[in-house]
Amino acid sequence: MKEASNYEKDLSSIRAMMERSVKFLSLSGLSGILAGVYALLGSLAVYFILYYPHSPFDFQFYYVNDEFVVYKLISVAALVLFFSVTTGFMLSIRKAKKLNTAIWNFASKQLFVDLFIPLASGGLLIIILLAQGYYGIVAPSCLVFYGLALIHGSRSTYEEVRYLGLIEIGLGLSCAIFPGFGLIFWALGFGVMHIVYGSIMYFRYER
Repeated sequence: MKEASNYEKDLSSIRAMMERSVKFLSLSGLSGILAGVYALLGSLAVYFILYYPHSPFDFQFYYVNDEFVVYKLISVAALVLFFSVTTGFMLSIRKAKKLNTAIWNFASKQLFVDLFIPLASGGLLIIILLAQGYYGIVAPSCLVFYGLALIHGSRSTYEEVRYLGLIEIGLGLSCAIFPGFGLIFWALGFGVMHIVYGSIMYFRYER
């Protein structure tokens, strides 16, 4: 019985080592929560730019094709992205140290490539849409391409990332059906869902 127990422990250790070698497991649930908080704060800033003092469910107070307003929105999005990426990177380093693994290894390189292709393609498309003045479909495009990137990258990390990607795509398509509510879907996708996902990851893998 004792030998069998030791054999099972050895198999479990080998399985864990193999998983770490092919999957990036240093993603921090806390970084997902904070990214969601940053996105909600960014959505609040956009609310004050576009809607205040009106309801976000009403017509916009300013036209989004106003250049000055567009620059403001791009600045808010850039700040949210910067803080999210920086926080995620720092917390992933901290978690990698706890797991005694390198932050830049085969799995993280694979994850980077998996995420880069759809995100870069989506980013270029969004720049083209902005240059052409198609502002109404920028929000759904962001959500759909982000969801595709998550699904593509999920093979290199936690399976839960795939489900988050599917939800993001669903929200993006819904946003395209209801274009006047881009801010609501943006806050749900990048804010609320990140907080929910991050909380699940934190309590499931980090506590």
